[in-house]
Amino acid sequence: MDYATESLRLHREWKGKLEAVPKISVGNKESLSLAYTPGVAQPCLEIQKSPSESYNLTGRGNTVAVVTDGTAVLGLGDIGPEAAMPVMEGKCVLFKAFGGIDAVPLCIRSKDPEEIVKTVSLLAGSFGGINLEDISSPRCFEIERKLKEACDIPIFHDDQHGTAVVTLAALFNALELTGRTLNDSLRTVILGAGAAGIAIARLLKAAGLEDIILCDRRGAVCKSRNDLNAEKATAAEATNPFNIRGTLSEVMKGADVFIGVSGPDLVKPEFVRSMAKDPILFPMSNPIPEIMPDPAYAAGAAVVGTGRSDFANQINNVLAFPGIFRGTFDVRAREITQDMMLSAAGAIAGQIKKGELSRDNIIPTPFDTNVHKAVAAAVAKAGTREG
Repeated sequence: MDYATESLRLHREWKGKLEAVPKISVGNKESLSLAYTPGVAQPCLEIQKSPSESYNLTGRGNTVAVVTDGTAVLGLGDIGPEAAMPVMEGKCVLFKAFGGIDAVPLCIRSKDPEEIVKTVSLLAGSFGGINLEDISSPRCFEIERKLKEACDIPIFHDDQHGTAVVTLAALFNALELTGRTLNDSLRTVILGAGAAGIAIARLLKAAGLEDIILCDRRGAVCKSRNDLNAEKATAAEATNPFNIRGTLSEVMKGADVFIGVSGPDLVKPEFVRSMAKDPILFPMSNPIPEIMPDPAYAAGAAVVGTGRSDFANQINNVLAFPGIFRGTFDVRAREITQDMMLSAAGAIAGQIKKGELSRDNIIPTPFDTNVHKAVAAAVAKAGTREG
């Protein structure tokens, strides 16, 4: 199928992928009076007395705002808020299909972090949570941080945390398959020191990995570099414990794990051959990964996962974010914590039983409904445990 042509045709036909559908009928005077005036005044007064009642008397507690400024859309880059709308609508469809959560796209006509934070924080009373999407780095870090300070509802940047959760889940099972554990002295190289790369590094470290080297286009991110932005400098303090310098090809020598969130064709077969025995590779750049699976396997890879649906082991955020928000909403958690994300990763990995693990089966598909239920339950339990 020519997906581009057929998708464009269908989008013209659909005129959007979302619609508002009322839960109740107003076919007579009584039903109208209960849903609207005069009866609606009573729930309004209850919420006035106790704003938290908005979670019980409106749809707020099951509604997410999917927020973008259109500056880092999929593989398209800075295409603007209106052009980002089809992606945000698609994200909302996934929230509903896999998490039973209503979602609303908010595409903001500003690249100013302060304006974005103010806009979202002023609207926060209408939503149970905020999902940030496709906002360029390093601005996305500032926006997320300030929104967490300004809002009393969970803030989640899926490009960061959703990617990190699913990557960790795949790594759990890849390590199991190759007879290694997180306690081993594993070296992990992450190519791409933007939102996803830094978030992956943080979550892997929280899970127990210490020897993590982030790389950008100039090579290893290390404390001795003086050209790093604030986010990379902070990441350098928490990673690369031996302060290793060098190009990607140099730092991949002897590494056990490679994770790519950068660009196409940046890893050569000889880089893979220089890695440790049975290396694990997750080249996740879309639509063209850092290295294709076939040449990676030919060069000695033990396991390969990508972001593409036409290859085995698709590392796809949709495995994480619907269940994470579902679990968060189910216990009305005030935030989505690191422990909740670690629990989500464990739940995803746990859907593949040890006897089912294989080179082409380290992570479940998004269409396995048990995945989203397991993630929601694990996140809810972790949220409750943390109070």
